Amino acid sequence: MNKIKLYENKEIRSVWDNDKEEWYFSIVDVVAVLTDSKNPRDYWYRVKKRMSEEEQSQLSTFCRQLKMKATDGKMRETDVADMQGIFRIIQSIPSPKAEPFKMWLAEVGKERIDEIIDPELTIDRALQTYLQKGYSREWVNQRLQAIQVRKELTDAWKDHGVKEGMEYAILTNEISKAWSGMTTRQYKDFKNLKKENLRDNMSTLELVLNMLAEATTTELTQTLNPQGLEENKEVAKEGGTVAGNARKDIEARTGKPVITQKNALDFSKLIEDVIDETEDNLK
Repeated sequence: MNKIKLYENKEIRSVWDNDKEEWYFSIVDVVAVLTDSKNPRDYWYRVKKRMSEEEQSQLSTFCRQLKMKATDGKMRETDVADMQGIFRIIQSIPSPKAEPFKMWLAEVGKERIDEIIDPELTIDRALQTYLQKGYSREWVNQRLQAIQVRKELTDAWKDHGVKEGMEYAILTNEISKAWSGMTTRQYKDFKNLKKENLRDNMSTLELVLNMLAEATTTELTQTLNPQGLEENKEVAKEGGTVAGNARKDIEARTGKPVITQKNALDFSKLIEDVIDETEDNLK
């Protein structure tokens, strides 16, 4: 599970290891937070060079390399360390931010353990995050449901011989093309998105139709029992087509396209503007 965590509005890439029940943090990102260096990668390189042979030997026991998403969007090997390792690295980097950062790390670790004990906390935090960003509560409820629908679909794919990663992406594109007429990348381009999450930029209706496409694909997968990528591609197209037909019916009845360049926040702002204008007219 890869996540971006924020400390003082700076991103820190992290990975949760389920087997060890440990967070692993990008050391370069931690260095960037502590030092405000313009080149944290070079700073970390020089820190390692200054270490004695004994310190470098100790470093190898808690420092490892994992693939994390780089600024260019590609997954690249980067130095990471667990909580204990990060604490030890902090000792090598003089910074007034060290103590507040340690407290933040401890809180991050506690949150994840709490979420394992009570998964409902994960949903509650996601809800609060979306609300803080300005999304409406109605949209957020749909978004959280969409996350569950997606999880059920990927579980079904895994059970039917589909490999995570590229094959999931291929099948997702088949669903997207069948219901929206666009691949995921084309859809994002249409909305002028780059790295942003496409679902976070869908209107409620777009989100609901995408959920219909994925939920239908899950149901068909469990019923038809396809095996491997090629058979699942046909089922993905069928699932997407069901939602695609619904989209066309809605458009025929309303005379308006379902797919829009606006995102959920745009619609929320539009509603606020209408309410404000109405209130002004009533004064």
